[in-house]
Amino acid sequence: MLNPISPEFLQTLSAAIPGLLRDAEPRDLEEPRGRWVGQGRAVACPRTTAEVSAVVKACADARVGIVPLGGGTGLVGGQLSPDGPEPLILSLERMTALRGAYPSENVLVVEAGMILQNVQEEAEKLGRLFPLSLASEGSARIGGNLAANAGGVNVLRYGNTRDLVLGIEAVMPDGSIFNGLKRLRKDNTGYDLRHLLIGSEGTLGIITAVSLRLFPRPASRVSALVAVPSPDAALKLLALAEGRLSGMISAFELIHRAGYEFIEETMPQTTVPLSPLPEWSVLLDLGLPREIEAEEALAMLYAEADDAGLVTDGVIAANEAQRAALWKIRETIPQANRKIGAISSHDISLPLSEIAGFIPRATEALSKIGQFRINCFGHLGDGNLHFNVFPVPGKSRKDHEHQRDQIKACVHDIVDELGGSVSAEHGIGRLKVSDLEKYGDPAKLAAMRAIKVALDPLGIMNPGAVLQA
Repeated sequence: MLNPISPEFLQTLSAAIPGLLRDAEPRDLEEPRGRWVGQGRAVACPRTTAEVSAVVKACADARVGIVPLGGGTGLVGGQLSPDGPEPLILSLERMTALRGAYPSENVLVVEAGMILQNVQEEAEKLGRLFPLSLASEGSARIGGNLAANAGGVNVLRYGNTRDLVLGIEAVMPDGSIFNGLKRLRKDNTGYDLRHLLIGSEGTLGIITAVSLRLFPRPASRVSALVAVPSPDAALKLLALAEGRLSGMISAFELIHRAGYEFIEETMPQTTVPLSPLPEWSVLLDLGLPREIEAEEALAMLYAEADDAGLVTDGVIAANEAQRAALWKIRETIPQANRKIGAISSHDISLPLSEIAGFIPRATEALSKIGQFRINCFGHLGDGNLHFNVFPVPGKSRKDHEHQRDQIKACVHDIVDELGGSVSAEHGIGRLKVSDLEKYGDPAKLAAMRAIKVALDPLGIMNPGAVLQA
């Protein structure tokens, strides 16, 4: 049984580590979609791993829950606690140091509080690429990215966050420090605690530093926005592109017409360079070596796709400014979604061969519940779709709150039946705890519960997240 934080506890903690605590602010207690409001009056902001260890030990001794807070950009409520005994919020916002740079090894060692964009910039200083790229990269912290095993637009080529990590340092629930901050590609010495902590959303420990894999920067990059007849045609275009330019496709994003319409409704200053607006389109990005001329490679791919009837229109970025403008459109879609206000958002993944059938099937199933607008977009190259349901014009999401659970179950049931996942890149947090219980493999859930009890027997680490209490 956990205890709420008390004035005496905070006073003792503050005396032990002067300057540790600050008052919680609204930004610490709200999540981007406005669906969750957390609790907690105090935020602990340690400056070193030793201070993190001291905070965790104090919480364990007092049986006080800890809610880790990164950049606050998570979309499943993992970064805040809306109920239960009042926890201590733990932020690594002061732990932003670059601990080491090893260009010959293609490795960067940073503290977990460093902003993702700053990690990218440190890699760029070395003439290298850190490929994790998210719409929230200007505020998301790398520790939070690890905690949620974030995806982003470059998974097709470089993998999820998990694939970009060589080693981690972390504070365990008893306050002990896991000194796993290695720079090794091979370390076959028993259970891999690194991969257990990555994606655990702060329920098994606090990641304090990380050794990250870097990559050579492509000699040239080019993007194109192309209209396609259907999602099936988009998948065939992906196969064609991978056959012609294997290992050079960095991103392959599917976009539905609704995304463009939402942008026109909420941010008309953003221009889509395709007219008329296509029902379906693909934004693809190539990173090429010096031996291949970027625009020529993309033009040849487009010509072959056109001959095969896979594209109907397209724009190839002629320079970096045009490339950035195309990606700005893609990055604006989530912003437009928030302005419209989703009834139910679904971060799902499916086997690639099931995607073309899933979209009309789920759309038809939802039409039996009510009248909605659906914005389906996402990372087609790795099977990750954001299949989000919105009210029709003249209605708001409040008008459909009573249908939200039914809508989510409708979509997730179909995803599960097709062998997919109801959480592709956003994690479980608190939003999807019941979904994990419903769709999760029983043996996996039993193992997860056993691991949680073994590592965090007091249940102080992010209580209520991922697993039911």
